[in-house]
Amino acid sequence: MAARALAGALTLLALGAACERPEPSAHARAAPSARAATPPTSAAATSPLHPPGAPTPSARTSASPRPQQPGAELTWTYPHTSYGLLHVVVTVPAHHAGERLPVLVAFHGKGEALKGPARGARGWVEDYALPRALRRLAAPPLTDADLEHLSTPGRLAQLNAALAARPFGGVIVVTPYTPNILAGSRSLEAAAPMARWLVDELLPRLIRETPALAEPSATGVDGVSLGGRMALLVGLAAPERFGTVGVLQPAFDSFDASELARRAARAVARNPRLKFRLLTTHDDYFLVATRSIARAFESARLPVELVVLPGPHDYAFNRGPGVYEMLLLHDRSLRGWPTLPPPAP
Repeated sequence: MAARALAGALTLLALGAACERPEPSAHARAAPSARAATPPTSAAATSPLHPPGAPTPSARTSASPRPQQPGAELTWTYPHTSYGLLHVVVTVPAHHAGERLPVLVAFHGKGEALKGPARGARGWVEDYALPRALRRLAAPPLTDADLEHLSTPGRLAQLNAALAARPFGGVIVVTPYTPNILAGSRSLEAAAPMARWLVDELLPRLIRETPALAEPSATGVDGVSLGGRMALLVGLAAPERFGTVGVLQPAFDSFDASELARRAARAVARNPRLKFRLLTTHDDYFLVATRSIARAFESARLPVELVVLPGPHDYAFNRGPGVYEMLLLHDRSLRGWPTLPPPAP
């Protein structure tokens, strides 16, 4: 344990020094170093949890430690989209009978995009430890080990205090394969087909076949790195369909900030309840760009929150603070509950 603590301290010192290096281009930046690929598990059942025509369950109004319905994992395949073949993994947590849950659409990073649609769509489930995070959030307190030893005592205490005050309610997490929209011209228009497909096909099916709440205010979008870029662009393209737009270490350049702020202003005009959260880390490749975007949003008087945590741009962050911060944000924001404040500077 002493050796591990010393290693953690040395890592944090290295991260502090690394944040001073020049910002690389989002287009040129390679994906974080991928660990060995995990083979996909056997195909999940695809039978609907709530068939069309069934009575509409009521929304959840309170949390309970004894769910009555087990969780489920669904895999859906779409052979023909604007991006070609897409796979989608839907993770439905344990929940009460008759209960409907908020929805989070979460996009993965470039490392998983390179694995192809079937394996890439499982990035959050297999590479970023989403099932473990859902289990641990439902059975707090969280530990430093849960957060891959990247937490600070202050932030860990904030997370556990929030969970003690209001238990994790649970969200349906939808993880589509994320095409590499950093390729080619990197136009900010590259996410528009994804936004249309989500609104026209995927979200309506989710409402029909799972215990998903239908209200846009109960639907969030988020993602990490390449997926953070996709999430923000999708949220700006279809603002009426989302309540919260979050990003983790989003793959943008600083020169994108002014155009993103203009688009965000138009999005908020279309949906005044829309909220943004930008999360980055001290050793994120895109730290400078994310701060620039936050400043541009603030200058335009947009509802944005910037969170900067310790940690690298790598799988350890995705499996640790990244997935926990993402789930807690949307679990609370999409229910109208108070969200965690940014950590103290």
